Amino acid sequence: MIVVTGGAGFIGSALIWKLNQMGRSDIIVVDHFTDNEKYKNLIPLKFSDVMDRAEFAEEVDNGFLKEYKVETLYHLGACSSTTQLDMGFLLRNNYEYTKFLCNSASLSGVRFIYASSAATYGNGSNGYSDDESKIEQLRPLNAYGYSKQLFDVWAKNNGYLKEIVGLKFFNVFGPNEYHKGDMRSIVNKSFDLIKEKGFAKLFKSYSSSYPDGGQRRDFVYVKDVVDMTIYFGENPSLCGIYNVGTGKANSFNDFIKPVFKAMNIPEKIEYFEMPEVLRGKYQDFTQADMSKIKKAGYNKPPTDISDAVIDYVSNYMNTPDQYLK
Repeated sequence: MIVVTGGAGFIGSALIWKLNQMGRSDIIVVDHFTDNEKYKNLIPLKFSDVMDRAEFAEEVDNGFLKEYKVETLYHLGACSSTTQLDMGFLLRNNYEYTKFLCNSASLSGVRFIYASSAATYGNGSNGYSDDESKIEQLRPLNAYGYSKQLFDVWAKNNGYLKEIVGLKFFNVFGPNEYHKGDMRSIVNKSFDLIKEKGFAKLFKSYSSSYPDGGQRRDFVYVKDVVDMTIYFGENPSLCGIYNVGTGKANSFNDFIKPVFKAMNIPEKIEYFEMPEVLRGKYQDFTQADMSKIKKAGYNKPPTDISDAVIDYVSNYMNTPDQYLK
C-alpha cells in the first residue's frame, strides 16, 4: 500500500497519475478538503481510499501504517502559500504534522518521502546546494519557506535524514494546478488573459541585475517532478535531502513566450507593479544544483522548458478536459 498526503493537490495528484500509469492503484489519498475544486484532480485517477488529514492522523495513532502494510508514505501535503503570514498555522500544518508522520513512519518501518521546498534557499546568497551540512546557513525569505526549513533542520538534528528523503521542489508547473489560486504558475495565470486580450502580464523587476520579466527561476515540469519523486520510492537505500529541478534557470519572459506559440498568438507582454507584501521577499533567481541527484543515479534529462509549456497548453489547458488521466 502507498499513502500520498496532499494527494488531491497539484504534485500529489500528478504522482498518483504516474503511479497509475505504472500499474499501481493500491493508494490511500490523504488531503484537507475545503471549498476549492482540487477534488477534480482525483476524478480520473484510481486509488483504494481517500481520507481527511485529521482522520488519517487518528488512524496513524491507532496503528494504520502497520495494519495496512504501508510501504511508502509520500508526504506532499502542506500549505504552500508564500504569502501566508500566520506562522502558528504554518507550524501546525507544515512542521508539527510532518514531524508526527515522520516519527510514525520511522517506528513502523515505512519509507518516508516528504516535500521540502526551494523557498528554503531564500535569496540564494548561500547557494542552491542540497548539501545537508549547509542547511543551517539558509535564510528563507517568507514564513512558508521557514516552516519547511524548520523541519529540514529538525530531521537532520534528530538523525532522520539517514532514513528518510526530503525533496526540495523548485518552481513546479503543469496540469492539475488549477485550484491553486495565486500560487498557480505564470503559464496557468496567463493563459486566459492571452486568450481573451492577447497579452500576458509579468512583475516589474526591482533589482538592477534583472530587466522587467528577466528574473530567472528553475521552472520544472510536474511530469519530471513525479519521475524524480518515484525514483526515491523505488530506491530505498537513498536517503537525505535532494533538489528537484532542472539545473537551468530561465527568465519569466522566456517561460511565457511558448504560451503564445502554442496558442498561435503574437507575443505581447506588459509589466506591472509587484504587491508590497512580496517586495523584499521575492526570489529573483533560483537554479537547482542537480549534482547530488545525478550522483544518486537519476540521469533522465528534464523536459525542455519550451516543449513542457507547449505540452501543458496544447494538451491540457487548451482542451475540454484539462486534467491528468
